[in-house]
Amino acid sequence: MLTLLELSSIVGSGAVDTTGLPHPPWRIPFLGDLIGVHPRTPVQDTLRFGRGLGPIFTRKFFSRPIVIVQGADLVGELADEKRFAKHVGLGVRELRQIGGDGLFTAHNDEPNWQRAHDILMPAFTQKSMQGYHPVMVDVARQLTAAWDARAGGPPVDVAADMTKLTLETIGQTGFGYSFGSFDRSEPHPYVSAMVGALRFAQRQVFYLPGISKILGRKAIQRNAVDLATMNALVDDVIAERSKPGAGQAQDLLGLMLSVRHPETGERLDPLNIRYQVHTFLVAGHETTSGALSFALYYLTRHPAALAQAQAEVDRVWGDDPEPDPTFQQVTKLRYVRRVLDESLRLWPTAPAYFREAREDTVIGGRLKMNKGDWVIVPLPLLHRDPTVWGDDPEAFEPDRFAPGRAKERPPHAYKPFGTGERACIGRQFAIHEATLVLGLLLHRYELKPDPGYQLRVTELLTVKPAGFTLEISRRDRSRDTAAAATAESSA
Repeated sequence: MLTLLELSSIVGSGAVDTTGLPHPPWRIPFLGDLIGVHPRTPVQDTLRFGRGLGPIFTRKFFSRPIVIVQGADLVGELADEKRFAKHVGLGVRELRQIGGDGLFTAHNDEPNWQRAHDILMPAFTQKSMQGYHPVMVDVARQLTAAWDARAGGPPVDVAADMTKLTLETIGQTGFGYSFGSFDRSEPHPYVSAMVGALRFAQRQVFYLPGISKILGRKAIQRNAVDLATMNALVDDVIAERSKPGAGQAQDLLGLMLSVRHPETGERLDPLNIRYQVHTFLVAGHETTSGALSFALYYLTRHPAALAQAQAEVDRVWGDDPEPDPTFQQVTKLRYVRRVLDESLRLWPTAPAYFREAREDTVIGGRLKMNKGDWVIVPLPLLHRDPTVWGDDPEAFEPDRFAPGRAKERPPHAYKPFGTGERACIGRQFAIHEATLVLGLLLHRYELKPDPGYQLRVTELLTVKPAGFTLEISRRDRSRDTAAAATAESSA
């Protein structure tokens, strides 16, 4: 996002006329707005530069302008599917080496995204979600078993353990495959290869065209090995499930292998199935693990919110230290859900999306866009629009999402799962998993943060808190009963 990716290609279509739009200070001839930019923090740079520049502004890299839209009203215009569509550009384009024409990285004129979307929709009905729930509980217990073994000992690396949890969940529920995440001392080879491939893709964003081929030959070779490792595992899983007599569970992979499109009768081709599996494995676990990590960060910095959340989970699951959560019980964790929503407001883990004009149009009465022109919506800025979120949009306040509050703000002011027909298909899956896991952790543990820790955000495909650890211990339930009563009375 907001980088030097293929600058020579950002001409004509996509090169919006930015005359008169505000821009960051210190713009210099030829180089543009390069001062203060770091290749590892493009999202945070945008957040820093965007404050005070108004609902729409521009940044320039060399002679190439990029338009950033952060005002809720303008984002509402961009949500109009008759005028705008998803744009696959900048960092997302580089991910096509992993996801090809999968759901996340397909261009709008590639038919497989719509075909896969229609085939996979039954996998995200409430009935299907209820089927996934026992597996989610089982994986959550793998996490708590690992944390029980470390209770009272050295701090746990929160983001690392949430990543193990969410990868294992999507692997088992979606494809019937276990990575053995909690049984390994080293990451699974797929995970190591995935991290390498994502880092390579992000680095490519910052190279001028052709430079990477000259300066990064070893990196290109390593990336080829990483991609081959990822492809080999996915192809093996697909081959195993494709054997005669293997049977097809109605999970994501089963649907892709056995179901025809309801209207055309077409099936997904083998290469596209590989791309879809990569898409779900990578995007489906990275975003949820980040959401859980940020939620735990904010809760442990806000004792009143933590007490209220624990009071709620105790009310739902009682004093049983080993509850057997039902699907319906998770839906009753409404305050826990508000904590997740507010964490995703402050740090949406998929931090931006792109929109391109379907036809010549004007947004906000000021920005002319020709067909094919595109803009970026950086969600950390949209979610901090003071005209929507008040004078202190940085404050962590879960009750922003209390019943009825959504009606007080524009409908497109909160977009952590993207927008339109290309929005995240797995939204309900992610929310249910995160609510279940966060509730179980709050019910089971005392969580003590490092008082000297200052939030640092790491950026790759998604954003996560870096270096965030917690000291954990089993809750003293006799003491917590009184605290929960106090918190509930206060609420």
